[in-house]
Amino acid sequence: MILNEKVAIVTGAASGIGRAIATAFIAEGARVAIADISIDAATATARELDATGERAMALAMDVTNEAQVDAGTASVTARWGGLDILVSNAGIQIISPLVDLSFNDWRRLMAIHVDGAFLTTRAAMRAMIAGKRGGSILLMGSVHSHLASALKAPYVTAKHGLLGLAKVIAKEGAEHGIRSNVICPGFVRTPLVERQIPEQAKSFGITEAEVVKNVMLKDTVDGEFTTVDDVARTAVFLAGFQTNALTGQSITVSHGWHMQ
Repeated sequence: MILNEKVAIVTGAASGIGRAIATAFIAEGARVAIADISIDAATATARELDATGERAMALAMDVTNEAQVDAGTASVTARWGGLDILVSNAGIQIISPLVDLSFNDWRRLMAIHVDGAFLTTRAAMRAMIAGKRGGSILLMGSVHSHLASALKAPYVTAKHGLLGLAKVIAKEGAEHGIRSNVICPGFVRTPLVERQIPEQAKSFGITEAEVVKNVMLKDTVDGEFTTVDDVARTAVFLAGFQTNALTGQSITVSHGWHMQ
């Protein structure tokens, strides 16, 4: 178990990709804080993943709330004696033509994706530096960290920004043994993506089947969705990597959509 006795915080961990990563981390021996904006969802997930309560704890965390992020991180280190891994995964999507996009929606998405990544990273780095045992910070990017799509201006902007943040973390964290990488999935059929299908069908004036085939999966090598397990396996690999040889990088997990 390559994450044996490691301590991790996974944001947005009550569902989708975050839940899959938390599940994989626990299977690899880690202790995981299930951080989510909904404490009820976080509590239910923690109980489902570890009925003993020894390897999973629920954490109420609005990643845009500085005090809540700092307090939540402190509670994890107090309970388990330190922090080794952060997965900054919490996110939302807003589908809109740029000319129709409200400033409030722009700021809301940027706050969750960019401010949230900053706040959780800062808290994690402080804990990791204090603990003097290094660590791994994983930011959840997207193929849209490298490419653009219509109707997703704030999302594409935010995901591009995470690449720069990860590179700075890698530079500043190196002397402390802290690595940082960005996981860039293709379309994963989570509830977040499911909601996009009818939205894009309406915006483009095409059927939902055409959105899946000709928009979402058009550039993959096999016409397949990326799975939450694909992303979770990548997170385990990056979290368990032992040296600074793999830091400041983005790993695309997308069935060949965007090859670097």
